[in-house]
Amino acid sequence: MKRQNQSSVFDFILLGFSNFPQLQARLFWVFSVDYLVTLLGNAIIIVAVSLEQSLHVPMYLFLLNLSVVEVGFSAVIMPEMLVVLSSENTRITFAGCFAQMYFILLFGGTECFLLGAMAYDRFAAICHPLSYPVTMNNRVFTKLVIFSWVSGIMVATVQTSWVFSFPFCGPNEINHLFCETPPVLELTCADTFLFEIYAFTGTILIVMVPFLLILLSYVRILFAILKMPSTTGRQKAFSTCASHLTSVTLFYGTANMTYLQPKSGYSPETKKLMSLAYTLLTPLLNPLIYSLRNSEMKRVLLKVWQRKVDLHTF
Repeated sequence: MKRQNQSSVFDFILLGFSNFPQLQARLFWVFSVDYLVTLLGNAIIIVAVSLEQSLHVPMYLFLLNLSVVEVGFSAVIMPEMLVVLSSENTRITFAGCFAQMYFILLFGGTECFLLGAMAYDRFAAICHPLSYPVTMNNRVFTKLVIFSWVSGIMVATVQTSWVFSFPFCGPNEINHLFCETPPVLELTCADTFLFEIYAFTGTILIVMVPFLLILLSYVRILFAILKMPSTTGRQKAFSTCASHLTSVTLFYGTANMTYLQPKSGYSPETKKLMSLAYTLLTPLLNPLIYSLRNSEMKRVLLKVWQRKVDLHTF
């Protein structure tokens, strides 16, 4: 293939839901509200956990890291998506597309490992409460958090660099709302068989393995909860774990369907909806699930709010 064909694409056009212009206008306002609520909800958790000394324990420090991931996830995707939905100029530069894909994979990979670490934390706390302070000490917590972030960076670096090493000969229209691996990969004019094997294997290791370990942890947790003599204790444990499991199922399920087969037979509109599930709903639901269904978090939020009211009063 000639070199000029390999370098013929210098930017991309994000199509969004261009076949449904009226739907795009409505989605713009829905996604705008979603974005603001997501930023506000996760920012509140970050501030509350940072300021309240009693929350400086692994469970809430994991939640703080998860909220940082969700803010980053939304900030990388939503502004560009809102431009696509509201503007006729939906071009994104080659470098801009590379950067967006990189950070989507970074935050997505980090979240995969963080959710697994959070499940292990709940397993240790509920199934082995006496040894929990030793099992999940500051050193173990720090290692799990560092491992999650470093793994996310490695996944993003390898996969994004590989995708953009392929030649793009045109067309340059990405039938998606943002620069995600599967729709960008469809525009390459090279054999991507090895990459697809890597993507399949990587998805198994990064998505499926943590998800199965989480489910196994929750099976053990369920049996431990059923053995609790206190009804109140059972209800509290069920509430905490149900919240986490809801978030986990939504995130891993849709991410798995998206990345397990980068060139799958799903229609473009179906792929867009699946991507929205884990890039839009999960960052929105996590702060609502973890704050509204957690009595300790609600107590701290009320305390922080009261401090603010007192400062304004005096």
